[in-house]
Amino acid sequence: MKAAHFLSVLAVLALATSIASASDPSPLQDFCVATNDPNNALFVNGKFCKDPKLVTAEDFFTSGLNIPGNTDNKVGSIVTAVNVDRIPGLNTLGISLVRIDYAPYGINPPHTHPRGTEILVVVEGTLYVGFVTSNQADGSNKLITKVLNKGDVFVFPIGLIHFQFNTGHTPAVVFAGISSQNFGVITIANAVFGSTPPINPDVLTKAFQVDKNVIDYLQKQFN
Repeated sequence: MKAAHFLSVLAVLALATSIASASDPSPLQDFCVATNDPNNALFVNGKFCKDPKLVTAEDFFTSGLNIPGNTDNKVGSIVTAVNVDRIPGLNTLGISLVRIDYAPYGINPPHTHPRGTEILVVVEGTLYVGFVTSNQADGSNKLITKVLNKGDVFVFPIGLIHFQFNTGHTPAVVFAGISSQNFGVITIANAVFGSTPPINPDVLTKAFQVDKNVIDYLQKQFN
């Protein structure tokens, strides 16, 4: 009798657990507005699948990550992404790869990946890296930082603001895996001060607690 009661309780718990853990799959783009007109359908959560009989090795292959990216820009870094747009075979597999090149004292500025955790390995150079936690119970945000050298590995949790800064006078290179076929990037300064159309300066003046002239200047830098 006790055994039967135990099995009944176990079955109920198993059912409750399966219900509690059920959820929709994570979105692979910022939004996907429903439409009943297939002629206006542009994106799905992932991409349409190729007939398996037509798949070749080229669908799972790319090359060129041995070639340094051009870091001649304002921030002194460049990201070369290998995602589903570059390797179609990544579709539904939940992973991407990037190469990041940094000029001396170049930075990959504070940004987030809304759909992926990033694990990074330094191939050349020395980097100062870090991420900021979400709001804590006391309202604070903790900064987690580390200086990385060749061969070092660091993880940036999904959705958190993070950055990498080349502290050396020589170029630096990293490779990173990200847990999404389309991880997304929100560069904080560009998004806040360079959106289209721009955010109302009164909103940013109040949010950042600075003079409106400062906001006007920053918006000009990113537009």
